[in-house]
Amino acid sequence: MAPIAISFAILDRHGTASEVGVVLAAQSIPLVALLLAGGGAADRWGRRRAMVVADVSRAGAQGALAAWIIVSNPPLVVFVAAVAVVGAGHALFGPASTGLVPQLVTDPEQLQQANSLRGLATSLASVAGPAVAGVIVAVINPGWAVASGAAAYLLSAVLLVQLHVPDTQAASARQSFVGQLRDGWTEFRSRTWLWIIVVQYAFFHLLIFAPFMVLGVVVAKESLGGAAVWGAILAALSAGSVLGSLLMVRFRPRRPLRLATSTGVLWGIPLLTLGLTGPAWSVGLGAFAAGCGLGIFSPLWDTTLQREVPGRVLSSVSSYDYLGSVGLIPLGYALAGPVSAITGTGPLFIGGAVWVAASTLAVLAVPSVRNLSSPRIAPPK
Repeated sequence: MAPIAISFAILDRHGTASEVGVVLAAQSIPLVALLLAGGGAADRWGRRRAMVVADVSRAGAQGALAAWIIVSNPPLVVFVAAVAVVGAGHALFGPASTGLVPQLVTDPEQLQQANSLRGLATSLASVAGPAVAGVIVAVINPGWAVASGAAAYLLSAVLLVQLHVPDTQAASARQSFVGQLRDGWTEFRSRTWLWIIVVQYAFFHLLIFAPFMVLGVVVAKESLGGAAVWGAILAALSAGSVLGSLLMVRFRPRRPLRLATSTGVLWGIPLLTLGLTGPAWSVGLGAFAAGCGLGIFSPLWDTTLQREVPGRVLSSVSSYDYLGSVGLIPLGYALAGPVSAITGTGPLFIGGAVWVAASTLAVLAVPSVRNLSSPRIAPPK
């Protein structure tokens, strides 16, 4: 909910696509800078504790920004400061949550189900979030949409405090912080399937996701119908993710990374519809397809990571995964506006669709990606 509300709050104060990119980059920079520390801290001091600290921090920063937007017109530096704290919270929360799941689900037969249900819950919230945010922005004030996001973080913290987590991290706590990160890096680089897909998604976020988020909101304001329509498109993306997650609750592919990687090509659909200036409904359908691919990819990827990486360094390895995957996002946010001013928005989106197809085929050509097998386990009852 927060990204669309913050983006339109900036545009409402007569901001530009470049300013939207600056603010989104300000959220991503601390995320990238602190991911390794976040993963190491989660492995060392407890994943639930790390997630609670992250949620409380994000709720405070986003709540303060919301209050300022509601009562006044905050300068750009206030947006930057608030989203920087939110980004730092993401750096702590993400790797910790990946490592927490196998602590709670000890039966390997239920691990993919658990990841699928986690993705499903996130996607369901994301379906309502952008749509509601778009309406709130259009009818009331972007600040109230930002405030709703702060309340969601606070609720998450309350629920996590009540969660009982088995203590399986005693060995990690005895190891030095640097040693923890060193072991995580050793495990990360020793698996070709792991680092090659992370490299693929690094460029995906630079060339696809960042322009989609920065320029999509501008296209929506200029030609698709404004905040409510863009919120509906993002809700369609999340709805597709719901469907993908539901499919993965029951379907366990024998070659999980082959299927997970193949779904990335679906992102070419919304990119082409935006690049060819299609109507809003066609962009929404493309976003739904891309979201379905995301809903399939995420649980397969998380489950593979959790099965193949030792639990003692799982959050550390996950932090390298997050860092590699999102490390170029700040650059993508910062460059999307200036590059589109040179190339045009349409050619930029169409070029991104071509890159999605080419990179997917290239990664599928890697044997360890194509051939990695999941264990033979009974289907869920």
